[in-house]
Amino acid sequence: MPDMRPIREDLQATLDARRDLGPDYEAALVESFVERLDATITARVQAELGTTQVKKQKNSNNNPKQHGGGAAMIPVALGSLGLGIPLTAIASSNAGLVGLLLTWAAIVAINVAAAVAIMRRD
Repeated sequence: MPDMRPIREDLQATLDARRDLGPDYEAALVESFVERLDATITARVQAELGTTQVKKQKNSNNNPKQHGGGAAMIPVALGSLGLGIPLTAIASSNAGLVGLLLTWAAIVAINVAAAVAIMRRD
């Protein structure tokens, strides 16, 4: 957990100033403390976002799966070819050219849908 001492010291200084100056300056003191607190939170968030971005870049450089969906498409392509051969024989013997074209149109549609899904995921 980040060091909270500077914020605590600012809060203590604000409370001490409030005690010394009285309630007439309370709004200004609170506003000043809130501005410092907001600046501190913003700096911490920016630092964390910067750290997260660096980690993501390092991971994407080390993880070839994130560079493209080519590796994820291999099982789909092999499955399509494996099923395409017997389906070609069945469709062409039973339905002729129309069956053959419909079979391969369905295989192409499935591959395109799989490619789109993989590209959206990455």
